[in-house]
Amino acid sequence: MEISPNLLSGISVLAAYFIFGASYLVFALGKFPGLKIDRPAAAIIGAVAMVAFRIVPVQGTLRVIDFPTIVLLFSMMVIVGGLHLAGFFEWSAERVLKHLPLRSFLPAVIFTSGVLSAFLVNDIVCLVMVPFVLKLTERMRLPPLPFLLAVATASNIGSVATITGNPQNMLIGSYSGISYREFLLRLGPVALAGLFLDWGILSWLFRRELREAVVPSSSEFTPVRLTGIWKPALVMAAVIAGFLAGASPALAAALGAAALLISRSTDPHKLYGEVDWGLLVFFVGLFLIVGGAENAGIVGKFLLASRYVNLDGAAAFSVATVALSNLVSNVPAVMLLKSFVPAFPNPHNTWFLLAMASTLAGNLTITGSVANIIVVETAKPVMKIGFRQYFRTGLPITVGTLALGWGWLKWVG
Repeated sequence: MEISPNLLSGISVLAAYFIFGASYLVFALGKFPGLKIDRPAAAIIGAVAMVAFRIVPVQGTLRVIDFPTIVLLFSMMVIVGGLHLAGFFEWSAERVLKHLPLRSFLPAVIFTSGVLSAFLVNDIVCLVMVPFVLKLTERMRLPPLPFLLAVATASNIGSVATITGNPQNMLIGSYSGISYREFLLRLGPVALAGLFLDWGILSWLFRRELREAVVPSSSEFTPVRLTGIWKPALVMAAVIAGFLAGASPALAAALGAAALLISRSTDPHKLYGEVDWGLLVFFVGLFLIVGGAENAGIVGKFLLASRYVNLDGAAAFSVATVALSNLVSNVPAVMLLKSFVPAFPNPHNTWFLLAMASTLAGNLTITGSVANIIVVETAKPVMKIGFRQYFRTGLPITVGTLALGWGWLKWVG
């Protein structure tokens, strides 16, 4: 429920500024200085504070939350979790990589990660690809760094193609009303061309490291066993078909998740364990924090200030999206920037620009996207990926893919 800033007391408005600023400070730093408050915790605290200070009325809290986004995110996590438990991701990667010549290993990692991330949530793709890639690089006596970076960057690039590729695209899809098929047709070419560019840049940057390796024999691959794959695979295929046919993404995904939970063999608690509850809580809290900022007039002042820097221009908006996405992460950035889109001459095309820029910006630094953090943290027992190591690769990939995406959207729009 949106209320006029004039109806709020001075204390409430002041509290709204503090809550909004403190919350986004944690989103930028990853945790509150001196306290163990991470991003989801900050979102919960900020949301509760917005309600406690009556910035968001109690009776209006449910209206602030965009439930189609929450339903879509939860349902996709359940479906992808079913595929994960069945061994689908490991099996897919093993099928692709098993008989490849050495020179094809890097592009195979890139395109496997990218294509899977295009239709499934990229965070989970990273979670299952990293251990597999680490195992193979050890057997092939290859340095793991270029292949770990390939997983991170390719999953971000591939996820730009569809509404279900990453959480911020789900948010944009819900607010914009753009169909899954139109989203794929408009941004799919950006993802595909971006994966080829990713391949070229990684091959050039790590050309010395990739020269020497031992090609594993087929016997070195441990066969991946599939357990009950037919049902989650069938559900996923039906859900994607529903997306392409024009069905509501939230409804199609929810029906798929419900069908997957009807089982005589799979314990539903295992599926619940595959859900990133922290991310769901993060989204709910963000809706309330940004809703409170809108009620207190904070977002309105941002909109007014944006006119002085010509933020309604495509180039300036893209730069602002990239900067904010790397400052506070892409989901909080999109949550804030969505209010700017209706002011553009062509809001429909601007939604695509926001999706493209916020997603591809995630490759600039380790903290630019959750997928990067997952890769770095999962690989930590084997090797540590530092900020400079990542940035050396992330900078040219981000600049190149953003230029490619911006040029494509300008040409087709």
